[in-house]
Amino acid sequence: MNVPHYPAGVLLAAMIWLSVGCKPNAPGAAGAGGPGGGRGAMPVMQVVVAPVVRQAVHETLPLVGSFTANEQVEIRAESEGFVETIGFTEGQEVGKGALLVTLDESKLQAGLEESESSLKLSQQTFERAKELLGSRLISQQEYDQASSQLASDEATVSLRRRQLRDARVTAPFKGVVGARQVSPGQLVSRSMTLTWLVDLDPVKVEFNVPERFLSQVEVGQTIEVAVAAYPERKFQGKVFFVAPFVDPVTRTVLMKAEVPNGERKLKPGMFANLDLTLQVRSNAAVVPESALSQILDGNRAVVMVVEADDTVAPKNVQVGMRLPGLVEIVAGLQGSERVIVQGLQKIAPGMKVRIAPPPGQTPAPGMAPAAKSAEDAKTPA
Repeated sequence: MNVPHYPAGVLLAAMIWLSVGCKPNAPGAAGAGGPGGGRGAMPVMQVVVAPVVRQAVHETLPLVGSFTANEQVEIRAESEGFVETIGFTEGQEVGKGALLVTLDESKLQAGLEESESSLKLSQQTFERAKELLGSRLISQQEYDQASSQLASDEATVSLRRRQLRDARVTAPFKGVVGARQVSPGQLVSRSMTLTWLVDLDPVKVEFNVPERFLSQVEVGQTIEVAVAAYPERKFQGKVFFVAPFVDPVTRTVLMKAEVPNGERKLKPGMFANLDLTLQVRSNAAVVPESALSQILDGNRAVVMVVEADDTVAPKNVQVGMRLPGLVEIVAGLQGSERVIVQGLQKIAPGMKVRIAPPPGQTPAPGMAPAAKSAEDAKTPA
């Protein structure tokens, strides 16, 4: 059998109340209900109550992470050559396919024209060989040679055209161009970085979740992100990736979320403090934190409830999420009770109380005021 535990102040008040209530009235003194005002009766204490409120409670997990770009690449040329023109300014936002750098095309253009001339001759030779083969004036081998030369020249022209296109470096996607690393007239190689291209909207935030929370995470969960650069703002995002394995070294799961970044305030590499929403309880019971008269152990506590007949009844409750100034009650309350938030030090189970009037009103005559603080509780009634 579980015996409820009450705070020392509650037990002391109960003992005083019982001793006063059981003492016989002095001769000539009026009783509690008789003339004389009931000098031997315990005064009815006045308390402040608050209703149990139903509201949404978000169960979150605090984590740290870092921002990465949606897409980020180094821009390089696919062929060697001298830089002829640069078609961007540093920090400029460009669209997909925008011309960034043009290399000298004169040699490549000459090579293409030479290959096209050879191709034209090969086509003519092949047409004649085809007619002669029909008249049996050449051998099958001579016809095959003309056909092979035509195919070779066609491939050469395709290669020259591709090389000419490679002299024009274009943006592979929409984004912001980084710092320029080359100048007009400079000889560049295929391994040289010309600039960078970064897609900043949206940005991604990467973070690791301990494996014990693996059953509570999934794609589509929301996050709230804070960064040091903008301490007054919160950025919202949504999880789009959960790694299919646990890192055997850190015992964590890599997760990624997208965060809209239309204002371009978030940059790749920034440190992120985030709250991952694990669960949302839309109709949770919430009471002020001051209603907890005693913390038993773990997530168990005691609250004092004012019943319909204005008597005090203790309730053992199970505490859930802690909110600023509030606490979630997972079990123990129905959701329609009135809990005492001030005056807990001068009441006991079964005692009659009077609900304090709204702020600004004077308590009724003969009613003791509710204790407003721990210091008030030390003052004898």
